[in-house]
Amino acid sequence: MSDAYPKLDTTLRAGGKRQLARVLSRLESHAEDAETAAFLDSAAGEATAKVLGLTGPPGVGKSSLTDALIKACRTAGQTVAVLAIDPSSAVTGGALLGDRTRLKTDPSDDGVFVRSMAARDRLGGLSDHAVAAIAVLRCVCDCVIVETVGIGQSEGDLKQAVDTVVLCIQPGSGDSLQFMKAGIMELPDIVAVTKADMGVLARRAASDVAGALSLSDADSTAGWKVPVCEVSAQTLSGVDDLVDHWTRHHAHIASGEALQRQRKAQHVAWFKDMVRAEFGHAGLKLAAGVEQDWLTLAETAPFASFHGFAARLRPLLGL
Repeated sequence: MSDAYPKLDTTLRAGGKRQLARVLSRLESHAEDAETAAFLDSAAGEATAKVLGLTGPPGVGKSSLTDALIKACRTAGQTVAVLAIDPSSAVTGGALLGDRTRLKTDPSDDGVFVRSMAARDRLGGLSDHAVAAIAVLRCVCDCVIVETVGIGQSEGDLKQAVDTVVLCIQPGSGDSLQFMKAGIMELPDIVAVTKADMGVLARRAASDVAGALSLSDADSTAGWKVPVCEVSAQTLSGVDDLVDHWTRHHAHIASGEALQRQRKAQHVAWFKDMVRAEFGHAGLKLAAGVEQDWLTLAETAPFASFHGFAARLRPLLGL
């Protein structure tokens, strides 16, 4: 591996937040370099964190819930990284809301790392830079929380990047019926009804969601029944239950080969997204060509596979 990037097992893990921030910035500025691809594949192969994805409509309380989860992780003595995916500015392309400014973390706590990233052209989904950041963060910290914009595509993209998807629903919003119509109930591993301090409205929303789940027959992994919990970030009620569901779900998929299969599938999805973003759907057909099975290679080396595939295809297209 090039000296441009620190060693994962020593320098990066021991370098603190400043070193990690520098690495993530370099990933964005040197995204097309071969050494970047090699570094990211090395990181992807050493994932150790529990990775949680929070999604749901704007205003549902994801940032407040993220704050509560950070506190729970730190109380348990675990290091935690948060990647907040913001909608993009039409002018600069940068993060529009700056989610990290809404998180009440202690700047002096080296056990917490928070970064905001723009969704760019992914309509609320995860950009290539966000996927690269997740690959690095999950091999450095004990817990990783990915908070998305939550406007449709992000729910599907999250499934390709995290181990456990939490869908947040706000009481009294009618979201549960809309999600049932849209089929989104097939995606979450846990459903959290936020603002549980609203009492009757929260209990009614939880009941509606449970009904929607029973109709969709949703279970993300064989043998896992999607739980519904009521959570209040203000009173912290239900936060321990949510953390317990997260821990149990991760243990469930890690007990056999489900987690390994899931991450291989995620790597292939990352490769496909990168190919589709640059070369369109026609590029995906070429990626499964007879000369070399790029999709199989992508299971263990998604970034180097794309780098190699793109290097072969660009000259043919005059790029």
